[in-house]
Amino acid sequence: MDFLFLFNSVLLGASLAMDAFSVSLANGIHEPFMRKRKMALIAGTFGFFQFLMPLLGWICVHWVVDLFQSLLPYIPWISLVLLFALGLMMIRDGLSGEEEEVCPETSFQCLLLQGLATSMDALSVGFAIASFGAREAVASSAIIGVVTFLICLAGIVLGRYFGMKLADKATVAGGLILMSIGLEIFLSA
Repeated sequence: MDFLFLFNSVLLGASLAMDAFSVSLANGIHEPFMRKRKMALIAGTFGFFQFLMPLLGWICVHWVVDLFQSLLPYIPWISLVLLFALGLMMIRDGLSGEEEEVCPETSFQCLLLQGLATSMDALSVGFAIASFGAREAVASSAIIGVVTFLICLAGIVLGRYFGMKLADKATVAGGLILMSIGLEIFLSA
């Protein structure tokens, strides 16, 4: 593994992690007293999906190109719907003032949806790394996952800080952030 490969993989990871960073920030805002174990679980989930999706994209390029091409136009729609649904639930919960939520955005099911929604664009990275061999594709995807993990951890910490400052407005702010990320993914496709 040479320096340029490592450098490009880190940059790719940083650019792909921006959506997950924003969602991590929203999660931290919503739960300002989050424990370190939960922070690691959230960042780890985003890192895992950002590792998995480029690898799946690479596999698609090599084995299932026609199927992947037919699904490509729907990826922004899927991200938009998932993030809007999560954002609306957060806003509803924040405005109702209820303590208990139907689907807290840091519950495992919602966390999986967040990870999936924010990593859909990483599927297309499989095309960018299509010329790599299997070993290089796994290494690049692993670097992307680690970079995402670190960036999301920073997002949660920042979100916790702002969550303490925003207090009762945190859930609504987090919901608006999720919805804006979904809209950004949709509009940039």
